[in-house]
Amino acid sequence: MNITHAKIVTVPVSDQDRAKDFYVSALGFQVVVDQQAGPVRWLQVAPRGAQTGFTLATAAQGFTPGALTGVILETTDLDADCAALVKAGATVEGPTDFPWGRQATLTDPDGNGFVLQASAEA
Repeated sequence: MNITHAKIVTVPVSDQDRAKDFYVSALGFQVVVDQQAGPVRWLQVAPRGAQTGFTLATAAQGFTPGALTGVILETTDLDADCAALVKAGATVEGPTDFPWGRQATLTDPDGNGFVLQASAEA
């Protein structure tokens, strides 16, 4: 196998502009692509410098808003990120300590679930 990384994760959303605002303003992602191709808008965001992007796709593209769960986002400062997300209006639970590090969960405006993680130092 020659797979190097996950390229794109599809995040099902109900409103691409509202989702774009959340991912850019609250999570600090950057817009990678925002293009219209006929009736379909291809909107992709990503953490700065990341190899993996997130496509914000609507029901018109065949996706059910809020259906995504379990994507883990790594952070270097879990407490600061949780505080910033709460201030931005996100629903955040935690952080909680685990043997592998600390984690908090959050949901986007459509109910898609993410885990924000600060890994334990080896």
